[in-house]
Amino acid sequence: MEFGRSAAMIAQNSAFVAGGVNSNFRLGMQGGPLVFQRGEGPYLIDADGNRLIDYYCGMGATVLGHTPAAVQQAVKDQVDKGILYAGQSEIEFEAARILCERIPSATRVRFGSSGSEVAQAAFRLARAATGKPVILKFEGHYHGWFDNILWSTAPGENAAGPADAPVKVAGSKGQEAAPGLDVLGWNDLARLQARLAKGDVAGVIMEPAMCNQGAIAPAAGYLEGALAACRAHGALLIFDEVITGFRLHRDGAQKRFGVTPDLSIFAKAIANGFPVAALVGRGDLMDMFADGVLHGGTFNAQPVTMAAMVATQKALTPELYQGWSQRGLRLREGLREVLSQAGLKAQVTGFELMFHVGFGLEAPARNYRDLLRADKALYVRFAHALLKRGVRVLERGAWFVSAVHDDGVIEATLAAAREAAREVATVS
Repeated sequence: MEFGRSAAMIAQNSAFVAGGVNSNFRLGMQGGPLVFQRGEGPYLIDADGNRLIDYYCGMGATVLGHTPAAVQQAVKDQVDKGILYAGQSEIEFEAARILCERIPSATRVRFGSSGSEVAQAAFRLARAATGKPVILKFEGHYHGWFDNILWSTAPGENAAGPADAPVKVAGSKGQEAAPGLDVLGWNDLARLQARLAKGDVAGVIMEPAMCNQGAIAPAAGYLEGALAACRAHGALLIFDEVITGFRLHRDGAQKRFGVTPDLSIFAKAIANGFPVAALVGRGDLMDMFADGVLHGGTFNAQPVTMAAMVATQKALTPELYQGWSQRGLRLREGLREVLSQAGLKAQVTGFELMFHVGFGLEAPARNYRDLLRADKALYVRFAHALLKRGVRVLERGAWFVSAVHDDGVIEATLAAAREAAREVATVS
């Protein structure tokens, strides 16, 4: 496959769009950023006419594929009724009820437009509720691109300092200092308990399973211990389910793991690619938004996006998950077999609908520091080899599976992976 037209369009339009893209996370891919004309189910068609099996899935958002008819129709119907009211709509109340009925931590809901945005609302609420200054996060976990939280999301080992006392590493030039933030290594309960014992932490935010980097399950007892430690020291536990929500379980990873945090944030798959995010949590906490804690936004609960969310959530039935999960497992286990047969050392780990491939790892990673041992350059070559064969995967190793990746698509993917693995093994 050739990608010359995409490259030419990126170069030409860099005169108008900084870097030719509108998110830095679209830069640096082998073959260059691609320009797409349309999506069809599990496929993307790019500017060169290439038909690509898509495992980006909108960075995890398009759980129902690129063209789900029910979501499309719901959006068209709502556009006919109106686009933005600067007031409430019945459809947003229906959307909120769905989350409160499904998500264990959801007694109340506030909607926003992005995960980055609602994370900020969670931090403000935690500080208001506890009167404490510090938000505690973990290496490798990403909670948005704002200055106060974009720390240690992907630090180099030399910059990150010792594992038992990580150094905060900024994620961008020009980033403002964040004195109200502290960073720890994840999946280490003893260190978390010790840090909370200082008594200054308002909230602990984490992915319940580490999926921004890798696809790592929590250690046995870790989430339960984290919740107990937060309770003991007057901090709130906040789950970032922007990635895990509606992938690890229809009712959130918190349902899968049986641990209910104080607050949770959701986005991405919540509305199959429409810009919807939600902060949910305990009623006594969330009701503070009506009593002096500011949360605002012109586009919060915008009716068209709410219609997309309701249609998406109605489509996510237990029956859908059953077959979908079986196909995701077939892909995950098939990739593990393909790489092994090609003589490529790799760990293929994670969950049914989202997993991670780490080349060069001797054992499954337990935290971000373990992932640093992966051979990222070799995996990038594998991802590029797949792209040339019509399969688009994230170069950081994450694979997202949608409900429309059917058996034929899975088999086509594994066939491409066999060829790509042989190519990479030959030159490595």
